[in-house]
Amino acid sequence: MTSGEAEVTAVEEKPAAEKPARLISGPGMLLVWFYGVMVVGAVSRSAFEISTEFDRAPLPYALSALAGLVYGFITYTLIRGGETARRAALLCCAAELAGVLIVGTWTLVDRSAFPDSTVWSYYGAGYIFIPVLLPVSAMYWLRRARATTVTQ
Repeated sequence: MTSGEAEVTAVEEKPAAEKPARLISGPGMLLVWFYGVMVVGAVSRSAFEISTEFDRAPLPYALSALAGLVYGFITYTLIRGGETARRAALLCCAAELAGVLIVGTWTLVDRSAFPDSTVWSYYGAGYIFIPVLLPVSAMYWLRRARATTVTQ
């Protein structure tokens, strides 16, 4: 056997413990689907608004773009799997929830700061409150996924 064949054999025989834990089984797949829809919605909305009328409401449009990036990162980490990705997704979901609560409250308190709405305005009312429900559901799932990974 040549050294090249030995390397190929060594790569193919990875132990099962090295594979990242799946985060998209069961309800995790539904989360990926919802986050994917939110990525498309937030990014396309913000891209259109930023390119056509950014000077009218820069803060809401920038926040919608930020929301799209956050949704994209969470989608990626859920698909990626593994403990590091799970922790990163959990942290990002907590930041997302904080953003939704801060922006949602801000839009109620000072409507003049938001001449146009964002994905997170009024706690995501324009998106059927999915922006406030999604991070709570994801954090529950990610904490549960950790518990099942630890017990296995």
